[in-house]
Amino acid sequence: MPCSSDRPRPEWPRRWRRAAARADAAALTADIEAGRIKPGERIPSESELCERHGVARETVRRAVRVLRERGVVETEWGKGTFVRDRSEPAGETGT
Repeated sequence: MPCSSDRPRPEWPRRWRRAAARADAAALTADIEAGRIKPGERIPSESELCERHGVARETVRRAVRVLRERGVVETEWGKGTFVRDRSEPAGETGT
């Protein structure tokens, strides 16, 4: 299901979709490093991120997965995705 049904989504080549996910991950990382999203805070929802960046949900999911693999964020099922405190070991958020 696309984020915005009023405009058609082009079928982009796979390498462009990966590049878009990396760009979204970089934008989220920049927000975290600049202190706009602090450790323990929930990052915006998938729908908010896809509206903000003008991309499809799958692109946002890939970006969040990249950040999760890097240990920047941690997802709690049913609650959301939160910025990890880098001083804590992975898997222990304290929230």
